[in-house]
Amino acid sequence: MSVMYQGATEEAIKHHYDVSNDFFALWLDASLTYTCALWDDERPADEAEPETLESAQARKLDYLIEGSRAASAQRVLDVGCGWGSLLKRLQEVYGVRQAVGLTLSDTQAELGRALELPRTDIRVENWRDHEPAAGYDAIISIGAFEHFAKTGLTRAERVSQYREFFERCYEWLPSHGRIALQTNVKGNNRVMDKATVRELMFIIETIFPESEIPALSEVTESSEKLFDVVSMRNDPDHYSRTCGEWLRRLRARRDEAVASVGEENVANYEHYLGACVRHFRNRHLGLARIILEKGR
Repeated sequence: MSVMYQGATEEAIKHHYDVSNDFFALWLDASLTYTCALWDDERPADEAEPETLESAQARKLDYLIEGSRAASAQRVLDVGCGWGSLLKRLQEVYGVRQAVGLTLSDTQAELGRALELPRTDIRVENWRDHEPAAGYDAIISIGAFEHFAKTGLTRAERVSQYREFFERCYEWLPSHGRIALQTNVKGNNRVMDKATVRELMFIIETIFPESEIPALSEVTESSEKLFDVVSMRNDPDHYSRTCGEWLRRLRARRDEAVASVGEENVANYEHYLGACVRHFRNRHLGLARIILEKGR
């Protein structure tokens, strides 16, 4: 049963993701993957030739593609497709027959479509409005779940919003079909000083308005009796490292960034990325990668 939509509006999504494609291209990796990378834990960060952001992002995409069993699938849905890096990998590396990507950002869709990926449909569309012509063999969603419930809702209201997403996925997937989900989650370190609280509120109000980071328990509760959790990992250190690398790249090209979006925007992003480095490291935030499987 559909419930009243209480997630981030299209305007709130555009506030962040439509800042400027050129701006994001200055400090993201070449594929424009704007979500936590998956770093090689066995490879020291300070070795002579440390792992690149590009390789860590490709590893993340591969992990979620393989976990969802999307490799060589007939049809795959990417909820929150960004600039198309996952869709591109599905086509060029994994031979997916047809891929559909959903975003609420016009600028992301424009750049993703410019890739001219074969057998790929990128739509500016909310998942709640999505009516596929056929079902999907696998669903992947990276960094979109945080926008499915607005700031200020009760736990019960958030779970209700999340459950509708899982209900839709349940309808679209075959028996034993899988979802690969990556999302920020609330951390377990509840000891926060005033500076930490101010920084987290800054991120909510200035960078990601109308969005609420879920508790891990809310994700699992909202999927109960629809999906089984196959695997789950929490990688806050990986996101701290990713944000640190983004911040380093942004500062290295700061003059270009200011010319693109202005001093205030650049300063806001420096503040946001620096805060994220600390808050993932201090476990105020977590990063969950969850593989879920539909029952019969």
